[in-house]
Order: sequence, then C-alpha cells, then structure tokens
Amino acid sequence: MSKNAMEKLSAIEVKQAKPKDKTYKLADGGGLYLQITPDGGMYWRYQYRFLGKQKSLALGVYPEISLKAARKTHKEARLKLADNIDPGEARRQEKLTRTEAQANSFEAVAREWLGRQQVAPETDKKNRWLLETFAFPYIGHRPIADISPRELLDALRRVESTGKLETAQRLKTKCGQVFRHAIIEGKAEIDPTASLRGALKSPKVKHRAAITDPARLGKLLRDMQASTAGPVVKTALLLTPILFQRPGEIRHMEWSEINWEEQRWEIPADKMKMRHPHIVPLPQQAIALLQDIHLFTGRGKYVFPSQRGASRCLSENGVRVALRDMGYGNDVVTPHGFRATARTILDEVLGYRVEWIEHQLAHTVKDPNGTAYNRTSFLNQRTKMMQEWANYLDALRDGKHDHRPSVAEKSEQESPHNQHNPDCLTADKPKDIGEKTFTAVIERYMKQEEQLEQQSKSQ
Repeated sequence: MSKNAMEKLSAIEVKQAKPKDKTYKLADGGGLYLQITPDGGMYWRYQYRFLGKQKSLALGVYPEISLKAARKTHKEARLKLADNIDPGEARRQEKLTRTEAQANSFEAVAREWLGRQQVAPETDKKNRWLLETFAFPYIGHRPIADISPRELLDALRRVESTGKLETAQRLKTKCGQVFRHAIIEGKAEIDPTASLRGALKSPKVKHRAAITDPARLGKLLRDMQASTAGPVVKTALLLTPILFQRPGEIRHMEWSEINWEEQRWEIPADKMKMRHPHIVPLPQQAIALLQDIHLFTGRGKYVFPSQRGASRCLSENGVRVALRDMGYGNDVVTPHGFRATARTILDEVLGYRVEWIEHQLAHTVKDPNGTAYNRTSFLNQRTKMMQEWANYLDALRDGKHDHRPSVAEKSEQESPHNQHNPDCLTADKPKDIGEKTFTAVIERYMKQEEQLEQQSKSQ
C-alpha cells in the first residue's frame, strides 16, 4: 500500500474537524480513521480483519494522541497483524501481564505479608514504616520475581550510606521475609537476600543503658518520685521499674487487662513479643499507682492514653523524655534498661531463682524435658518476688541501701516445699553476690535480649 493511500489526513484537517449531527469518520488509510461524535469527542480507531472477523482497536483520544502518534501505533498494530497476531488480543494480554505484574510487585507482596503477620501493634507499625520508608520508593513497583540481588543491594546501601547501619540490616531481614513469603505463594523463585550475606556493614552493638548499682538506682528513684511530668507519664515512669516489662507493653496496658481481684496484669498473647500470654503480679505499690491514675483515665481503653486522644496509647518517647528532663540521657538509662536492672539485682542482690526472674521478664523458660512453662508457672513465687522487689525499690528510694529479704522470705524460698515443687526442678540456689560482677550479669542479660529480638525478627 502506497504512502499516499496510507496517509490521507493532514494535521490541519484533523485540527479543524468539527462535530456534526451524527457520528462520522475521517479516514487516514489502511484502516486508520478518526471517529468524531456529535458531542465533540474525537477517537482514533484501527479497523481490521482477523480470521475472517471484522474488528476495531482503540488507539487513543485526540488531541492527547496526535495524528503522528496514532500513525505510529497503527503501524505497530499492522506489523502484528502481518505476523498473524491479533493486535487487539495482544493488547489484552499485555494489559493482563501489567496487571499481574502490579499485583505481584514487591510492594503488593510485602503488604500481603504484613497483613498476615500476627505481631504486636507496635511491631506491625515499625515493620510498615521500615518498608514504606526505605524499600517501596525504590523497589516497590518492581515485579518481585524480577528483583536481583544487585538491585536489592542498591536499595539497602542507600540506607547504609546515611549511617543507619542497624536500619539497613533490619530492612534486609524484613525484605528476606517478604521474598520467602513470595516463594511460598509461587510469586518468586529465589530470595536475593541469601546472596547478600556480609554485603552490609555490621553496626556496633549498643547495649541499652541500665543502672544496676543500688546507690545510683536509689537516687534515680528519688528523682523519678520528684518528677514534674503529668500524671499519665509520671505513673508510667514510676511503674516501669516496679513491673520491669517491655516499654511497649506498659504503654499499651489496658484497663480490661487489670485483674483487680487477683491483683495482677494479664497481657494477651497478641501484645507480647514472644506471642505468649503473660501474667504480671501487681505489688501493693503498683496497685496504689493504678488506683490513682484510674481517676484520670479509668473511663477509657488505655491506662496511659496519648495526649493526642484517648484512642491511642502513650507515645514511645513519653517515659524516655521524662527521664531526659530529669537529666538521665539514653547513655545513662533507658526505659528498657530497667529490665536489666531488675534481672541483675533480683539475681545478685536479692538471691531469687533465675527461672522465676526469667519467667517474669517474659523470656521462654523450659523445664528439664525442654517444654516451655505456661503463664501460671511459678506464679506464687513470682507474686512474692514482685512484692519484695517493690519493697526493695522503696527502701533504695528512702536511702536504705542494705535492704535484703527478711529471714522469713528467704526461708520460704529455700524451704523443702519449694525444693520439691515441680515448678522448681531446675532452680538454682541463691548465689553469693560476689560470685559474679554486675557487669558480667548485665552483659549476659543484654545478650539474651538481643538473641530474643533476632528470633522475633525472623518470625
């Protein structure tokens, strides 16, 4: 077909075309025409025959698609037809492929994975922030099956180059979990993170600062008592060393979880880091603090609601800022550091059995057969331990650094009843305080916490 037979229209003719009472066509040749409707719509169409059937292919709307652009698309469609390919069906398949690619993009698969994770709300929030901030902008649109190790490494090194080494490592871990989910769902065949072992710089391990010296702890407690923070933040601050649970668990404490009759805090599994329900016996000091704050927040859901609204819990920076305002920076003490404080002093000073302490820290504690104890294990012993711990903190706050458990309390721990109690099968006897230094114990505790955190990340 000659060029003259193919290109009958000029750009001026197309521009000057006006609507009429009925729809009409301006033919350009070779099946390409401009369809003009009474309401002024102008549509490029390609009319062709395939396998004996008359068909029409939409090529766009004028003036968004110019005459020159319409001719180019028309030519591509004619070439397909010459190869015995239906251009209309080819377009449908291309659209379907794009839709599938979009549905199987890294971001789509990652969001699917996030939706299936049974983690605490705070963990879910952090996971979403990590992926949305550092992964989606660079590889989110890419089909997950097409992402190479090099492409992923480029995204990770963008984070690493800003000095956020730990964030880069966390991002790599989360991306690996997304890729493994994609493999299970048949959306990818390889996990590119497996090829990136050692490719990122390792961050220096930073232990969460904690005070384990009784004299310094006493001063801190006095400063906390004198804090000028608001009632919500101050109560959370004062409860943190008494209960020594994870900061996120304390911030998310709900009134429905407080069992006033049994005097304990019953945390459901979906709010716990290790996904197991947990019981925290409440000493009298904690009960008194909760009763006081109940006057302020008892009608709402959270014990410690956010200042921005009762539907949200206290910010993760609430207690941290209160400590900083008292002159205690993150290099001296952190809210999480009170767990190490309790772990060290309960073991080394008060001589409580390690498994009681570990269970109260919500760490996994196993019996001699390797079976994890349930949430009520050692509950009587832990209840007495928590009261003694609160009493000890009161004594430190009042300047009595030599406070120890009473003879009756020590006898209770070492009684034949406890020694033959199934809950105490693996119990160690109270240790001499000189057996280990605080530094050694604190390092051991921090290592355990880091191992638990890595286990949680890999789930």
